Amino acid sequence: MGNTPSESFKGQFLLAMPLLLDQNFYQTVTCICEYTPAGSVGIVVNRVHPSLLLKDIFDELNIKFIQNVTSIPVHIGGPVHIGEIFILHGPPFEWEGCLMITPTLALSNTRDILESVAMGRGPESYIIALGCAGWGPGQLESEIMENAWLTSPVFEDVIFEMPVEKRWEASLKKIGVDPALILNTSGHA
Repeated sequence: MGNTPSESFKGQFLLAMPLLLDQNFYQTVTCICEYTPAGSVGIVVNRVHPSLLLKDIFDELNIKFIQNVTSIPVHIGGPVHIGEIFILHGPPFEWEGCLMITPTLALSNTRDILESVAMGRGPESYIIALGCAGWGPGQLESEIMENAWLTSPVFEDVIFEMPVEKRWEASLKKIGVDPALILNTSGHA
């Protein structure tokens, strides 16, 4: 997992280190969806909106929906474009605005996938987020060099199957890092 400048972080998790105290990112797991010289975009996968449900989004957009999708939580994908909806999902991948992240994971934000989710015909695995995380040119690399983030492969089971409050610790454990150890050592030189 060398962090050379030519390495792409697309399809990686960023795991916030305890020293990263910014409230938007404290103990977050972020899936990097796009990574270019112009910057990076990611979706935080372990923050849920405290009061907003999927039903509210469908109502707002005048999308018809079936009852069993109404209580699905809405994630807070990050502090950028907070009015925009992003869907991190598994197959199928035939949606209009589908951006492939890995061969089995994509990001979409078009109405066609939302309408399918609303009728229970969307991807089997997905999370819906408002907003995203963004980094300008070189910003993510310098934050990684400053040890604000650990990188790891994306773990789809963490995104789609694990309870939200366990995703950070579970991701650390999957790469062999004991969360208790890094929590206890933060702040010591």
